[in-house]
Amino acid sequence: MIRVLLADDQSLVRAGFKALLDAQPDIEVAGEASDGEEAVREVGELRPDVVLMDIRMPLLDGLAATRRITGDGELKEVKVVMLTTFELDEYVFEAIRSGASGFLVKDTEPEELLRAVRAVVEGDALLSPGVTRRLIAEFAARSKEPATADALTRLTEREREVMALVGIGLSNEEIARRLVVSPLTAKTHVSRTMVKLGARDRAQLVVLAYESGLVRPGWLG
Repeated sequence: MIRVLLADDQSLVRAGFKALLDAQPDIEVAGEASDGEEAVREVGELRPDVVLMDIRMPLLDGLAATRRITGDGELKEVKVVMLTTFELDEYVFEAIRSGASGFLVKDTEPEELLRAVRAVVEGDALLSPGVTRRLIAEFAARSKEPATADALTRLTEREREVMALVGIGLSNEEIARRLVVSPLTAKTHVSRTMVKLGARDRAQLVVLAYESGLVRPGWLG
């Protein structure tokens, strides 16, 4: 059973999500929070698998709350999916950098929300359709001088190649086709790369790909 915490200051939004999630045989809503402080506290007490976190909330916004959660070593198994009203929300870039495993707009189709919850539990990054490429372009535009690439020395040549493909937004299936390997092999390479670099999920791997200089602006093909 996948346990979800709903963090949103609008009770109507929480009620709608709760009705949808609780109707699934493999998902249950473990708790709710109406502000960021409460969200952090509830995560610490309930240890949910996934937090659906609104970006704009009182007392402590969702961005700061996410940093607290993802920065706590005892909560490393908790995945955060950010929610917002606008696809081009100015905080999306920072949300992913802060450790969020995904991003969804609130008017996402129900099936997409359910897929998101299940996907992040499996360790996959999740972004609303149409957002992925724009977000990657934003990473490219905002990226500073490449950070030290020392961490990349831990990777094999193939793992660096796979990390670069993750960095430009390819799925495991697309990586498999590009490298002419099986999807399982591609997934294994991605998983090993995340373990070696200490990345929580694919979203963080994208950040590391840009920050290390492995992927640079314009590499979106």
